[in-house]
Amino acid sequence: MSPAIELLKPLVAYPSVSSSSNVALTGFVAAQLQTLGFDVEITTYRDPAGIEKANLVGKRLPPDGCTDGGLAYCCHTDVVPAMRWSGPGGDPFQAVIQDDRVYGRGTCDMKGSLAAMLAAVSQIPTESQSLPIWILCTADEEVGFDGAKHLVRLSAAYREIVAAQPVAIIGEPTELGVVHAHKGIVGFRIRSYGRAAHSSTADGINANVAMVPMLQKIAELNARTLSDARYHDHRFDPPTLSWNFGFTDHGTAINVTTPLSEAWVSLRMMPEINGEDLIVEAKDFATSLGLEFTRFGGGEPVWVDAEAPCIQTMSALAHCQPRTVCYSTDGGQFTELRQLLVCGPGDIAQAHTTDEWISIKQLDHGTELYRKAIQTWSCSEKR
Repeated sequence: MSPAIELLKPLVAYPSVSSSSNVALTGFVAAQLQTLGFDVEITTYRDPAGIEKANLVGKRLPPDGCTDGGLAYCCHTDVVPAMRWSGPGGDPFQAVIQDDRVYGRGTCDMKGSLAAMLAAVSQIPTESQSLPIWILCTADEEVGFDGAKHLVRLSAAYREIVAAQPVAIIGEPTELGVVHAHKGIVGFRIRSYGRAAHSSTADGINANVAMVPMLQKIAELNARTLSDARYHDHRFDPPTLSWNFGFTDHGTAINVTTPLSEAWVSLRMMPEINGEDLIVEAKDFATSLGLEFTRFGGGEPVWVDAEAPCIQTMSALAHCQPRTVCYSTDGGQFTELRQLLVCGPGDIAQAHTTDEWISIKQLDHGTELYRKAIQTWSCSEKR
């Protein structure tokens, strides 16, 4: 069994769903890194539900103590829920090897990637390093990048990474392709408040009445993002802001006036098209209707020129051409890092599925690619 699989099995066994704590899993990763000669910083915080979360930064310097450049690897340790698991074995947190695949929640997104990096680092003795190796593990990526946001604000080790400006790999699943740019994401919620009463009386206020014109405005803005070329960037596919919205009626019965009506919108910004004017227009319209408008923080888009040396070098190692994607990663929080790219084992199509898996071939090739990346940026002559 490959070293990556041996590491992946215990990682999957920690049920680190975003609604739960990842502290125990972070402790396991810290122990693995310390065995490999890393110094480890763990910072903790409590999420809005009061659950303790942990971020980790591991650092292994070369023998001469150089702190400049090198390679940083970034991943998240939380996973999405697995209530309707249909994979083999019946337990999403018990890794199962079948048909040259490893099944389990998080195998693809993205504990397989972390296992591949840990296996790669284990093949690189400290004595061969000339530049640092950094490993970052965040919480709560799946629920708004909150772990990365806390890391950026609170981690002294992260400040060291910013000062060092290493090549930084976000290990999200790309089938080991090299991504040099991705979209960001932002959103907002609108609430209309009414008053519940028996519908046979005039005592109630139906919250949906004020929401109807707001929904019409949201649909109008959506149509504009599709038809107006000012909101298109054909370097991405699809080239639009991917304006997405929904509506929830909190009515409890047909004979009770609805006391609360909610709508939400999310959109995916691109490097030069952020849709801010559309958000402002929606907010102003909501205000004119007397509705509550709440904006949600998200993640910034990432853009590193496809011709940048770090992109070209990683693409050569991976035997591919760099590309863009339309999802978001923790990279949107790490914008102070100027040599940023996304590259990891696994197919994004398998992420979040009810039978999530990663191929053993991708795990093994990912380990080898990460080993080459470490040798390229942390074992080369100082620049």
